[in-house]
Amino acid sequence: MAESQKINLLDFTSEKLKDFFLERGEKPFRATQIIKWMHQQGVNNFSEMTNVSKALREELAEIAEIRLPEIAIDNKSEDGTHKWLLRLEDGNCIEAVFIPEDDRGTLCISSQVGCALDCTFCSTARQGFSRNLSVAEIIGQLWVAKNILQPDSDSERVISNVVMMGMGEPLLNFENVVDAMKLMLDDNAYGLSKRRVTLSTSGVVPALDRLRDEVEVSLAVSLHAANDNLRDQLVPINRKYPIKQLIDCCHRYMAGKAAREKITIEYVMLDKVNDSDEDARQLAFLLKDVPAKVNLIPFNPFPETRYKRSSNNRIHRFRDILVDAGLIVITRKTRGEDIDAACGQLAGQVKDRSRRQEHFVRIEGSVGSKG
Repeated sequence: MAESQKINLLDFTSEKLKDFFLERGEKPFRATQIIKWMHQQGVNNFSEMTNVSKALREELAEIAEIRLPEIAIDNKSEDGTHKWLLRLEDGNCIEAVFIPEDDRGTLCISSQVGCALDCTFCSTARQGFSRNLSVAEIIGQLWVAKNILQPDSDSERVISNVVMMGMGEPLLNFENVVDAMKLMLDDNAYGLSKRRVTLSTSGVVPALDRLRDEVEVSLAVSLHAANDNLRDQLVPINRKYPIKQLIDCCHRYMAGKAAREKITIEYVMLDKVNDSDEDARQLAFLLKDVPAKVNLIPFNPFPETRYKRSSNNRIHRFRDILVDAGLIVITRKTRGEDIDAACGQLAGQVKDRSRRQEHFVRIEGSVGSKG
């Protein structure tokens, strides 16, 4: 597929779009007009932008475009969850998921084609890694979902929350992810509250330290183990940034924030791997001074994995130990499992440059079980 030579305006934040117009002798307010047309109105044809001069519309049509990911597959689960397979210009495909609930509608967005990390319990990791997504490819997922999921009334917002929890490690695509989140928060674009945009990271400590200075959003940390020996196996980036460094970084990120704001600690429940009473006690001790809430995630199986989901009784016991230690605990309800849209199941179609698929079975087999 030939790549377009035109400038994709979805790649620009408001400030960068102002610079784009200033360089062309246009007033900065043109950026606000175009941002509103693209993101609020869902218009991707310059000819429809009626408050922009005809001359400028014609100029834009010659040098620029609003280029979106192509919808390859749109699956809807029995529980209302949507999963889109989105084809990119280079032929790679990514996945985005919308999860409707009574009090919110959450869109899970990808940040990379595949993932540069190799967490052993995650289907995305099996696909290997191709490249980072551009700003347009990240925000384009929100654009597509927003314009498919039309509200019943003008005042209704179908997508109330966005989580950077799809394919990829967001902090390894720092600049593009930050710019995309700025558009999510921009009142002239999507106007989401900073508490309703969440970035999930496996713990890239230097980038996490940079994040708060760039854009203020909610934070989720994929922890999955409370000691370094086990986390080294489940989340190998821990070998570079061990748990103490990550927890110290979390304290820095939350410094000065309101008491009601919490980091979400994500913990996938793996049968006889990280779900014992002792694991729960270690986790409670680790988080005793962290402003956090714990999200227990029942493992979602995928083909060829050796892991199994913890039993409901084991999950309840684990939760009770954490609650008794004074922690806020949520057990995530599995959604979209029938269309492989649940947490850890996103795979897409990745032209793997990392050759990780060749080594995944060996890496996974090294993780021992506990009785």
